[in-house]
Amino acid sequence: MTIEKIETFILKDKLSKSFFFSQWEYSERCICVVKITASNGQHGWGEGYGPASILKAGIDFLKPHVIGKSALENEVIWNHLYRKTLDYARRGVLVASISAIDIALWDLKGKILNLPVSTLLGGTFRNKIKPYATGLYFIDPENPSKHFEEEVLEYVNRGFKAIKMKVGLGINEDYENIKKVRNIIGDSIQLMIDSNHAYSLKEATILAQKIEHLNISWFEEPISPEFYKQYNELRSKTSIPIAGGECEYLRYGFHQLLRNNSVDIIQPDICATGGLTEAKRISALSSTYGVELVPHTWGTAIGIHVALHFIANLEPIPGRMKSPDFFIEYDQTENGLRERLTYPKIEIIDGMIEVPKTPGLGIDIDENVLMEYALSDKQINIL
Repeated sequence: MTIEKIETFILKDKLSKSFFFSQWEYSERCICVVKITASNGQHGWGEGYGPASILKAGIDFLKPHVIGKSALENEVIWNHLYRKTLDYARRGVLVASISAIDIALWDLKGKILNLPVSTLLGGTFRNKIKPYATGLYFIDPENPSKHFEEEVLEYVNRGFKAIKMKVGLGINEDYENIKKVRNIIGDSIQLMIDSNHAYSLKEATILAQKIEHLNISWFEEPISPEFYKQYNELRSKTSIPIAGGECEYLRYGFHQLLRNNSVDIIQPDICATGGLTEAKRISALSSTYGVELVPHTWGTAIGIHVALHFIANLEPIPGRMKSPDFFIEYDQTENGLRERLTYPKIEIIDGMIEVPKTPGLGIDIDENVLMEYALSDKQINIL
């Protein structure tokens, strides 16, 4: 059974209201998804993380090296694509293009074999995963936190047991915003913060020490992802767990984080760092170092389902009779592509999301919705 066709779609969703964080403003969602069809007519869906038009170009570049290959030999295909791009793409968008192809192949393989991806990965250690709400971005530059109370209470009412908020506006403003959110949610809801690498080591240290008493579950990307030793130094100066890795690529990048003792939690984005094939290797590496893994997710529900299957298969280290909950990131900013593109819909029941048990990733695409958001070739050419 061979791979017969690879199709890419650039999907764009104009937001009703822009939002921003420490680095950039978002006024739209623009995501590249890929559909791979086998010679028997079955298909799989994948998604890449990064600039959509460049991802599409990368997938189109790699396409001739995938067409005609066995639909079940995803690791062989992955290695061929990795070798093809090694000389000029050890990080970045071409790795994300490989990721999108790899994810679609896992989905296709599961459908061909009539098994969920979690089973193909080796089995499910857990059938339910705890989502944390990523939100509390900034909307009003004059008063960035004015909507926080309403937003936080919405997450709590929907059953979220953990919330991640954005910081990076400045130490004093961040402190007041974090304190405000903690006062709203009380002590029973977990709270994480994410600065999107906005701070120097000195600034991150001051903020971390200032908020230690607010029971922060982790401080994500406090400083630039290039500064591995500074991450290690920050860890030595605060009791708050330090998280990072969404900007890393391949097991080799994560080895740098781990060998430098940079983080307490690694956060590979499966849609960027090499797909499920490479994420499985990264998880083996993290378990070797005894470091927790919580994937970064951002995009459509394809990426969320990829993470669900992957997290279900993460080996519990250390093992114990009553295993702790494992987290999945569940972005809550406006995103029609996340909410409308796939079916069945994601449900949170008693603060948990159930791992799909149907073949592949357990979802399919509503192609009417797909075409509603898909850009034409002419529109793509002017991106």
